[in-house]
Amino acid sequence: MRRKLVVGNWKMNGSKASNAALLSGISAGVTGAQAACAVCAPAPYLAQCEAALAGGALAWGAQDVSAHAGGAYTGEVSAAMLADFACSYVIVGHSERRAYHAETSELVAQKAVAALVAGLTPIVCVGETLAEREAGQTAAVVSGQLGAVLALLGDADIARIVLAYEPVWAIGTGKTATPAMAQEVHAQLRAQLKQKNEVAAVTVQILYGGSMKPDNASELMAQPDIDGGLIGGAALKAADFLAIVNAAN
Repeated sequence: MRRKLVVGNWKMNGSKASNAALLSGISAGVTGAQAACAVCAPAPYLAQCEAALAGGALAWGAQDVSAHAGGAYTGEVSAAMLADFACSYVIVGHSERRAYHAETSELVAQKAVAALVAGLTPIVCVGETLAEREAGQTAAVVSGQLGAVLALLGDADIARIVLAYEPVWAIGTGKTATPAMAQEVHAQLRAQLKQKNEVAAVTVQILYGGSMKPDNASELMAQPDIDGGLIGGAALKAADFLAIVNAAN
């Protein structure tokens, strides 16, 4: 049985003072949790995460990574740098990166490979816009996004990724896919994994990432193919994040 995973994505939020309080509150609350838990912080705060969380139950990671190993790429952060701060995870292909920075599925795939080479677990995000859903293109869009990643990975590496389905129309809007809607896409993604690697299809965690909150987390995570959440706004309040973690237990 797959262990549930709850990951907080702080996006471009935080300060040294507010982070200290948030990390303290979350780390105290996840001790003994059945679900695995992590926070993905802005890059400048990864050292703070390492100092505060080392040896505890709460893992940490980054929100993006360069596809390049190093060199003349001003402003980029390599996977090796993230590993240097003991990151466990890195988000790749978040819809905001795809929309605001024109990241293609091929670039997302390259970033996933870079993360794996450095020993990090990439959280590969896929999801459709409202226009794509209303046009009946959800299946084609998410399968194309995942397919670009799978095309670059061998069987062993496929088993090392985490997936996150994040319907773009449900991120930060307060709208949430119904459990049935989310489960349908999660099941499709798992079937696509199975075509490449039957073992990975059983073991890879697929998270839901569209406005999961304390009041809907239990019902969403009760679905057979929803293995946890990639949490945005609710991850900025320790009580809300811990309520979601408890819903996963």
